[in-house]
Amino acid sequence: MTLKLQDMLQYEAVFDVSFFNFENSITAAYFADRDLNIVRANKNFKALFPNIEKFEGLNMLFLLDKLGLSQERIDEFSNTLTKETRVQIPDLKITVQSKVKTYSLLSTYTKNSSFSYLNGVQGQLIDRTSEYELHAQNQKLLDQNKESNALLTEKSEKLETIANRLAKYLSPQVYQSIFSDKIIDGQTYKRKNLTVFFSDIASFTDLSDTLEPERLAELINTYLSDMTEIAISNGGTIDKFIGDAIMVFFGDPESSGEEMDALRCLKMAFEMQEKIKSISRVWASKKGIPGGLNVRMGIASGYCTVGNFGSNQRLDYTALGSPVNMAARLETICPLGEVLMTQATANILSDKVKSEFFDDFNIKGFSKPVPVYKGIRLENIDAELETGLVHQSDSLELYIKKSSDIADVIRELRALEQEFSKKLSG
Repeated sequence: MTLKLQDMLQYEAVFDVSFFNFENSITAAYFADRDLNIVRANKNFKALFPNIEKFEGLNMLFLLDKLGLSQERIDEFSNTLTKETRVQIPDLKITVQSKVKTYSLLSTYTKNSSFSYLNGVQGQLIDRTSEYELHAQNQKLLDQNKESNALLTEKSEKLETIANRLAKYLSPQVYQSIFSDKIIDGQTYKRKNLTVFFSDIASFTDLSDTLEPERLAELINTYLSDMTEIAISNGGTIDKFIGDAIMVFFGDPESSGEEMDALRCLKMAFEMQEKIKSISRVWASKKGIPGGLNVRMGIASGYCTVGNFGSNQRLDYTALGSPVNMAARLETICPLGEVLMTQATANILSDKVKSEFFDDFNIKGFSKPVPVYKGIRLENIDAELETGLVHQSDSLELYIKKSSDIADVIRELRALEQEFSKKLSG
């Protein structure tokens, strides 16, 4: 007679050895027969059922019901195990000592050819409460971060919308200076050498009284848009619109030097007058305005005070000084379609702008007659105006006309350094 191995070893001893690792496991482990009747359970498994003393023979499905699982989840466990010989349910909510915990249930059929009574189902319940709590905390942080990012994006979009709206009320140079902190709130003023421009549409008051508001707005907005485009393309700072009047200055916030600032201003004025001729033809032929469009322009150069002027409630970044007043006065006496300038501006551009003496005028606010010149055309300038290098401080204003050969510029600056050092030390 041949003895089988399972007949040679004691039943309990085999179970003790086979179940040793489960008995000492930190998980809640069990072993059941193929009908899911409990054969062995470790102390952690038994701790889940404080009111049950004897586990052997109890059915696993009954115990799952005692743990509070729904019939749907119990059926899921049983059907999956039968069909696939193994089952994993990752998130069972089980109440242990009045506290809801999260467990994962893993179970599988076992097969042992030597010991038939080891053929059954073994499984374990793994406490993953801390893991799920940490995951929940991380998810909460992610949701909060997502919400914060959404709010930040919303606020950024609102700020961008406001900034884009604000840009329409400021010249590009002033707008950039504000958002780069170059212009600081408060009493910040500078003396700058500017070239100031004023223009005004002749008889516009009469025209505005005869046009409907919508049509008037269309005409003036089209005109100002065209003039603004020309001013910006030449580097001018648009100070303000006063009805149909325009004030532009060159030399602040950024300067290309006295001569270049004045030259760009005259170039802008001539381009505006050319554009106005085409606008005038449209106004006369298609807009029903027989006289078309005629604009007077005045330009003056000199030192002005620039900065934030106004009240605590509202500030205006602008320029004040006699050149501003002079440019405004010249505009009022300018012939239609012409450009008048001061002698100072004409002298600065004597080799680049063709001009002619217009007349001496007694201008309000100035004690002596003022010689006035009329701009004719630009002369002897490159197709593209070169911008020089400018350095300005409280004690020094330096303009380098030609920056293309930087080595020559540096040599000349070093020579000047030695020359002025001797004069200052002497």
